[in-house]
Amino acid sequence: MKKQRAFLKWAGGKFTLADAIRRVLPPGEKLIEPFVGAGSVFLNTDYDKYLLNDINPDLINLYRTLKRRPRSYIRDARSLFVPETNTPDAFYALRAQFNASRDIYERSLLFLYLNRHGYNGLCRYNASGGFNVPFGRYKKPYFPEAELEFFAEKSRKATFTCESFEHSFRRARRGNVVYCDPPYLPLTPTANFTSYAARGFSFDEQILLAQKALHLSRNRQIPVLLSNHDTVEARHLYQGAELTSLQVSRFISQNGSTRRKVAELLAYFPPGGLVAPTADTGEETE
Repeated sequence: MKKQRAFLKWAGGKFTLADAIRRVLPPGEKLIEPFVGAGSVFLNTDYDKYLLNDINPDLINLYRTLKRRPRSYIRDARSLFVPETNTPDAFYALRAQFNASRDIYERSLLFLYLNRHGYNGLCRYNASGGFNVPFGRYKKPYFPEAELEFFAEKSRKATFTCESFEHSFRRARRGNVVYCDPPYLPLTPTANFTSYAARGFSFDEQILLAQKALHLSRNRQIPVLLSNHDTVEARHLYQGAELTSLQVSRFISQNGSTRRKVAELLAYFPPGGLVAPTADTGEETE
């Protein structure tokens, strides 16, 4: 199975971990992703159906628009990837237009533009809900036409929702599989969560997510896989899960010239809560 890249840049995207995640995910009729993000797991698995959720309405509206109107969306989005729009003045004008707009189609087009032209592909909002990522200063931002076309085609198997992860868990039924990629726990006490939506993701929500995963697997016989940083806190939260530790290469500068290894954790809650011995593979993912 050829690996497929997402059409969005995404902090914490799962392209590099897709193979490792696919090896752990069990078969099922439907994959539910309460934190779909850029969709790398969706793109690199083969379930009959998908329920793809995210709390960010701009992201979900883009996916719904691309599913309904792929040809017109790709055509109109391409018009924003020209030299005239790749300047600071144009970027900040289009960012202001995005923040002022209430038109779903316009916001969907501009969301892709901002993602590909903004600094490091970040998705960040201020306290007022305004997108506030600065200009990225790339020579020629890539227009992901092939990736958009692949996503649009595969989205025929998907339903997109914009709700809390708790609601996504309530939708799960026997025969489904759940994969959760929440905003990660900080690696250090002073690190902050990435604000993918207008509000952040608290430690209390991390606790609730772990509790929901354990409940769903033990009481409703629905398997759940979670990913997070491999920290003491994560291992404590995911007691009762099969743990797999991975070493993942991360870019830590804008040009990608500097890399470091970061420990990530896959926590699998099997149906019925029958836990095998913990696996600490030390596997490296590029």
